[in-house]
Amino acid sequence: MCRNIRPLHNFAPPATTEEVHAAALQYVRKVSGASKPSRSNEAAFRRAVDEVAGATARLLEAMVTSAPPRNREAEAAKARARSAQRFGRATAAQTAPGQ
Repeated sequence: MCRNIRPLHNFAPPATTEEVHAAALQYVRKVSGASKPSRSNEAAFRRAVDEVAGATARLLEAMVTSAPPRNREAEAAKARARSAQRFGRATAAQTAPGQ
């Protein structure tokens, strides 16, 4: 999985259209091997992004879960903590004076 594509299901508030489009764009870039398509491939690239975004939106709408929605800020904080532990870097909050 591409590192820039984040889980979008079961968050409060739900994923936005922009987040779904960004994930689709990252997916198409990864699969095509091009971050920016040539002029001759631009229409196909855009069409693929739109189709993947549509499929993703339909998937997210159809999925059900009994788990409570996750909080975006709490999940981001957990990811920062995992990164700090993995790479040995302190975040700004961890190094703030008085903590």
